[in-house]
Amino acid sequence: MISFNYETNFELEGAKEISSWISDTIVEENCKEGEINYIFCSDEYLHKINLEFLNHDTLTDIISFDYSVGKELHGDIYISIDRVRENASEFKRPFQEEIARVIIHGILHYCGYKDKSLDEARQMRSKEDYYLSRR
Repeated sequence: MISFNYETNFELEGAKEISSWISDTIVEENCKEGEINYIFCSDEYLHKINLEFLNHDTLTDIISFDYSVGKELHGDIYISIDRVRENASEFKRPFQEEIARVIIHGILHYCGYKDKSLDEARQMRSKEDYYLSRR
């Protein structure tokens, strides 16, 4: 089950369609959908989580806590709406495209994709682009 939660003044447009898109992505990646919670929040909210749990004193657009068991995906995905808005402006992309990219990025991590090395980041970007084209 995919749920969308809000810790800031924001509501995801087309939540039902986005939920179906996420579910389809999970199936295509040969995984099983468990309980996945998206929490949309502010920079300040996510910065506190970054400090408390990861000991990182930086702003970020997404933090995911993966509780998956094998191929059954479970977790909490925190997304800073402030960061997504700023990134959309910086990269000259529509906000809706950037929020979709971040949403699917979190799921791809749960499916086993990494982005620490240059090659991993390229593969992640390729997967993001693929799934964005299937939206």
